[in-house]
Amino acid sequence: MTSKRLSDLLFVIPGLLFVLPFFVLFALWIKLDSTGPVFFRQERIGHKGRPFSIWKFRTMIEHAEKNGSQLTIGDDPRITRSGYWLRKFKIDELPQLFNVLMGDMSLVGPRPEVPKYVSLYTLEQRRILDQIPGITDPASIKYCDENRLLSQSLDAEKNYRENIMPEKITINLEYAVNATLWSDTKVILKTIAVCLR
Repeated sequence: MTSKRLSDLLFVIPGLLFVLPFFVLFALWIKLDSTGPVFFRQERIGHKGRPFSIWKFRTMIEHAEKNGSQLTIGDDPRITRSGYWLRKFKIDELPQLFNVLMGDMSLVGPRPEVPKYVSLYTLEQRRILDQIPGITDPASIKYCDENRLLSQSLDAEKNYRENIMPEKITINLEYAVNATLWSDTKVILKTIAVCLR
């Protein structure tokens, strides 16, 4: 077991015990607000190109992906009332602690993409798949307002493919070169600060 994996478990196990009572409250809120399941699962591409299911609290109407893009842009009408607040404070990402517990993800690592976008990676960009994906990363901090940026684009899909996605990959590849447990801790703290801001 690597030191990174050990540190993930030392944080995630007590963390899950702490947040589980809140999970119940969030689940009730989601169910009372709209029809559909509490959790949203989506296929992402993980370490070495292995697909896995990422977990989130559902923040959109049921079957939202069948009624629009896989990108969430600005004030997407598919977002529910509870989903707006869960997204605003990144609470919808908390179920990914289970992904970390199962070993599919780490606390800090490049955000895993859907197969559609991974298929567009260049050979150089595919090096990002050598990293274990994470709940947060330096690129997520820089692009914490990604939805707003996309909403200002004439072609959000093209902007994401040609500008935002490549830059996020570059940021995370550069970070991985000198990443340490201490630098990962700073990324986690910065992420929390951004969520609370």
